[in-house]
Amino acid sequence: MSLNVAVQMDPIDRINIAGDSAFALMLEAQARGHALSYYTTDRLAMRDGEVFATVQPLEVRDLKGDHFTLGDPQRVRLDSFDVILMRQDPPFDMNYITATHLLERIHPRTLVVNDPAHVRNAPEKIFVTEFPDLMPPTLITRDLDEIKAFRDEFGDIVMKPLYGHGGASVFRLTRDDLNFGSLYDLFATTFREPWVVQRFIPEVKHGDKRIILVDGVFAGAVNRVPSEGDLRSNMVRGGAAAETDLTPREREICERLGPALRARGLLLTGIDVIDGHLTEINVTAPTGIRAIKRIGGPDIAPIVWDMIEAKRA
Repeated sequence: MSLNVAVQMDPIDRINIAGDSAFALMLEAQARGHALSYYTTDRLAMRDGEVFATVQPLEVRDLKGDHFTLGDPQRVRLDSFDVILMRQDPPFDMNYITATHLLERIHPRTLVVNDPAHVRNAPEKIFVTEFPDLMPPTLITRDLDEIKAFRDEFGDIVMKPLYGHGGASVFRLTRDDLNFGSLYDLFATTFREPWVVQRFIPEVKHGDKRIILVDGVFAGAVNRVPSEGDLRSNMVRGGAAAETDLTPREREICERLGPALRARGLLLTGIDVIDGHLTEINVTAPTGIRAIKRIGGPDIAPIVWDMIEAKRA
C-alpha cells in the first residue's frame, strides 16, 4: 500500500532530528514507499469551504545538518491526501486552534493524526484533569487567593503555564519562598490564561516517565531524569534518557486512558508519569519515539504506521 502523506509541522530546517518524533514517522513513511509532502500552518487556506495548502514534496534522511530536500511548491486540496500528520508544537494559541478547524473540514475523509477536533478539545494540561484520581493535587487558576490557599495546604508546589510545552517556565516554590509574589506578578503579566499549580513530587529527581500509547495501547517508555540542579526532566532541557519498565500502577494508568484516547481519535499520545502520578497527556507532538529506540526499546514508528495503514485499508 502506497499512501499520499502530508506533514503539517514546524519549519523543518529548525527541528532537532535526534529527538523529533515527527521526523521518526517521516523516515518510516518514506521507507515504506509513501509519498511525503510538507507545509507549515501559514500555507493553509480555505476558500468557499475547500481547504488548500501550498505544499512541497519532501525527502528525508537521518543525517544531521542535511536531513531533508524539498521540491517545488504547489497548491493542492488537502483532501487529496490519504493521511495528514498534524505534528507542530504548541503554543496552543489561536493559530493552532484555527488550524484544527481547517483540518476538521477534511477529516476523516483524509485521516488526520491526531483527530483535529479532539486535539483542540484536549489540551494536555486540561484533558488530564478528567482523571483526577490518577493525578497529584492540581489547581488551574490565575486567582491569587486560590494559589495562596493551595500553597498553604501543600507547602511545596510547582507552577507552570497552562499552554506551555517542553518544560518552559516551570517553577518550584517552597512554602517560605520569597519569590512567590514576584513570580505571580511575572505570570500574571506574561500569560493571559490561567496556569497550572500542582503539589511538588520530590520523586521527580528519579525521573519523569514518558509513556507512548498508539491507538490507546502502550507501545514504549523512557525515563527522563533531570540534570543536576534542575527541576525539569524534559530532554530538550537537558534531561537524560534512561531505560525503564512500567510499574503495575503505570499499566493501570495506560489501561484507564486507552478507551478515552481511542474514542477521541487520539492515535498517538505521550503521557507523563512521576512516581505513579499522571501529570500530562500530550496529544499534539509528543516526543520520545526516537529516545525509546535509542536506549534499546521498541521502534514505535513502525507500530504507528501499521495502525495508520490498517485504518486506510
